[in-house]
Amino acid sequence: MTSDGPIVEDDLQAYVDGRLTDARRAEVEAYLAHNADVRERVELDIRQRNALRGQLEAKFAEPVPPRLWLATIRAARRGTMIWRLKAVAASLLIFTVGAGAGWFAAHRETLAPPATAGVAQNASAAYRTYVVEVAHPVEVAATQEAHLLQWLSRRLGKPLAAPDLTPFGYKLMGGRLLPGNDSAAAQLMYDDASGKRLTLYVRAAQGGETAFRFNRDGDAATFAWIDQGFGFAVTAPVTREELLPIAEAVYRKFN
Repeated sequence: MTSDGPIVEDDLQAYVDGRLTDARRAEVEAYLAHNADVRERVELDIRQRNALRGQLEAKFAEPVPPRLWLATIRAARRGTMIWRLKAVAASLLIFTVGAGAGWFAAHRETLAPPATAGVAQNASAAYRTYVVEVAHPVEVAATQEAHLLQWLSRRLGKPLAAPDLTPFGYKLMGGRLLPGNDSAAAQLMYDDASGKRLTLYVRAAQGGETAFRFNRDGDAATFAWIDQGFGFAVTAPVTREELLPIAEAVYRKFN
């Protein structure tokens, strides 16, 4: 406990990002001094953040793309606000005439989990389904990589590449086509020298969540994110710290 309450995950993330007040930073540092395991994780996050920042320094010098101009963002927000006002008006009208089902549907949509959660869940399910396969772990093997990527790209409507994960000890085994929510999804499978398998899952997804979302399902860890209208997820039976740099490498490949 501290004068501002217990140290929580938000405090640790703010410490990594350098967003704490001097007083709160001192309290977090005192907490880390007495919690070695948490300190190691925070130090790893700081190193990874600094490494990523160094790799992206060249991007900072590039002109801001039109989609990120203040005027563009304001126009998008105005459009979103108008849509929300229309949705509220429609909900009130439905409620007034006694159509309770519409009212509950609106609330169910409001309380729905982030889009990245759905991507992570689907990726984890696909991982568990095919990672245990011995005879047919993939639909098209890596020996036909060009054909595989061309086929999956056509079905996804997005150029799909197979990231080079050999620096992490993983080589491409192949991939397969999967059903998505409203369209197709793709799964690329990799393995290392010990036979441990890793999958990359890609499908169309709505939303603007570019931040990584971490999920653990048993021994399978998943990092998922959404960018440019597509959801991505990397899943493997490793720790969060081991999977994060792999997910960052995949993100850079597609961005």
